[in-house]
Amino acid sequence: MDRIQARPTSCCTPSRGGGAAAPAPTPTARTGGHEADMALLPGGTFLMGTEDADGFPADGEGPVREVTVAAFRIDVHAVTNERFARFVRETGHVTEAERFGWSYVFAGFLPAALRRGAPRPEGTPWWCGVEGASWRAPEGPGSEVDERGRHPVVHVSWNDAVAYCRWAGARLPTEAEWEYAARGGLVGRRYPWGDELTPGGVHRCNIWQGRFPVKNTAGDGYRGTAPVDAFEPNGFGLYNVAGNVWEWCADWWSTDHADRPRTDPGGPATGIAKVMRGGSYLCHQSYCNRYRVAARTSNTPDSSTGNLGFRTVRDT
Repeated sequence: MDRIQARPTSCCTPSRGGGAAAPAPTPTARTGGHEADMALLPGGTFLMGTEDADGFPADGEGPVREVTVAAFRIDVHAVTNERFARFVRETGHVTEAERFGWSYVFAGFLPAALRRGAPRPEGTPWWCGVEGASWRAPEGPGSEVDERGRHPVVHVSWNDAVAYCRWAGARLPTEAEWEYAARGGLVGRRYPWGDELTPGGVHRCNIWQGRFPVKNTAGDGYRGTAPVDAFEPNGFGLYNVAGNVWEWCADWWSTDHADRPRTDPGGPATGIAKVMRGGSYLCHQSYCNRYRVAARTSNTPDSSTGNLGFRTVRDT
């Protein structure tokens, strides 16, 4: 399997390492779409970031700072398989996972024949590079999404997400817009709904339950992805901004916020990795509690995994 190179990676989503697939055709933009599934947010000034003792200072989660964003519209949930399929039908877009010929899949989802001998990134052996894994076949050959139309599309790179946005007449959210939206109007809370992970014993997001990575009890109802509108929405009506799948943002990654503008910040001008937000169904308090609303991580724009999707925004 010379085509798949297992590389050092973060615990959240493994990286292809920055290699580039062949350029994809640029889809034709359109102005129609799914505005009925978008929330209009008024914008304003909010407290971005955290100094949570359970956080990851090295990720640049802090300092807490006042940031102002203009009004915008945002998808109330992540882009679904059925919506992404429409984009592919209308444009002929071929994702980077399909052009590379492989993508990363959680080992626990794979039959022994696929799992055995699959390349695994250094330090995160629960990920396998699987030939044939893509948005159409999330667990590799033999899997499909026919019964998962309302689940978030996965195995999409940042570049794929941007191509979808061009077709949809939308864009990816800035990191500031994403966090403002995810907070749902709450100030300084750990999660989109408050400070308790399971208030009253009720699960509010799709994350790993049990002992990672060997035993997932699926106590929240899901071992893998959940429907995009599972669980209660936050105060802005947004679903699954914590857990389920990581979501791409527009910004290049940096942990230095000192020189950023505090009004509609857009991140650094250049970089090697793009910001991802929200955590996923593989996050667990024992190693990656990045389902907190201020948590953040990154990956290269060509990378794709079975726990990484996106949602879009539009200017008002």
